[in-house]
Formats: sequence, structure tokens, C-alpha cells
Amino acid sequence: MERIVCLVIGYIFGLFQTAVLYGKMKGVDIRSVGSKNAGTTNTLRVMGAKAGLIVLFGDMFKCILAIIVTYFLFGRSNPDYRYFYMIYTAAGSVLGHDFPFFLKFKGGKGIACTSGYIISMGWKFVLVGLLAFFVPFNITHFVSLSSLCLYSVFLIQFVLWGQLGYLGNLPQSALIEMYVIVALLTVLAFYQHRSNIKKLISGTERKTYISKKNKVD
Repeated sequence: MERIVCLVIGYIFGLFQTAVLYGKMKGVDIRSVGSKNAGTTNTLRVMGAKAGLIVLFGDMFKCILAIIVTYFLFGRSNPDYRYFYMIYTAAGSVLGHDFPFFLKFKGGKGIACTSGYIISMGWKFVLVGLLAFFVPFNITHFVSLSSLCLYSVFLIQFVLWGQLGYLGNLPQSALIEMYVIVALLTVLAFYQHRSNIKKLISGTERKTYISKKNKVD
């Protein structure tokens, strides 16, 4: 039952589409311009760095807030399963962000939501996550490639931390369940970036810059 509740709470929070709402405030339908994706990167390209940061933080914090709610519901009374409840909540948040029912299940790609979850995991995950994203980004300026590197490294670190006992005193079955969920979220991230992967392979993927104007097709 706790799993379902965490998924539902995460999904409800994930439905808050920061890019869509902020775009409407500025008279822009973010789903009809640029890449037509309701996420941070498209907002950055279309509306600038300030808008991109607002959307990034909004999408991160909706996941963090959902995790806080489920922590007080379940995690505080059962601390060994704190990360277990967190991963189910984060999964729900990503699903709500990616597949909002009121937008015909067409949302973003879930990377900012995942960043919120990584922040909730603690500073060691944050440090590794920053390196996993910004090292390839500073070299290539491909957000899609950097996002997939972030997810892949997070999966590896998550499994390593779990096997080293840093994710609570959990039975191996619970750890494996968590690994499977993170692996499925990683597969989902790759699926959501399938068009970007094709462009990366063909050499047509657009680069993104934070400090200067981005070209919008």
C-alpha cells in the first residue's frame, strides 16, 4: 500500500507543469515553439536563461516536496525504508511530469524531476551528479547527452551505494526492487530522448549555451 501511495503522491506533484504554466504567464505556449517539449531546455532556448532556471527549479522542487510529504507519512516512522519510499515517490513524480493526463500525456522528459530526487539523496549524489552532467555538457554542449550521462551514472552509483549499505538496513530483495525502479527510470529517460539520440548519431543535435543566445528552429 505504501508503494501505491508514494507513486500517487509523486504523480500528483509531477503534474505541476512549470514550463507550461510559466509560458502561459508570459504569453508563450511552450509546447508549440522550439522543440515543443515542456521542459527546461526548450524553455531556456525559447525564453532565455532566467525562464530556464525558473522551470528547472520548479520541476526539481515539485519532486523534492513530494518526497518530503511521503517522508512524513512513512519514512520518518520507518527510517530504514526512507530511500525505498523516496524512489517510489520520485518515480511517480517523473511519470506525472512526463505523462500528465490533462495534457494528453505529453509533458517533459523528467530530467529536472530526477535532479530533485538526486538532491534529496544527499550531497554525495549531488556532487557525482553535477560532475556527470556538467563535464560532458561543457565539452559538447549537448543537454540530451549530458542528461543521459547523469542518469547512467546515477544508476551505477545507486547500485554501488546500496550494495555498500549506504541506503539503509534493507533486505536484498528491497534493494533489488529499488535497483529495478531506477533502471526502469533510466530506460524511460533514454526512450524520452530517442529523437535526440538519433540526432546525436546523425550529427544534427542542437547545442545549448547558458551564457549566450541559443538558436531556436
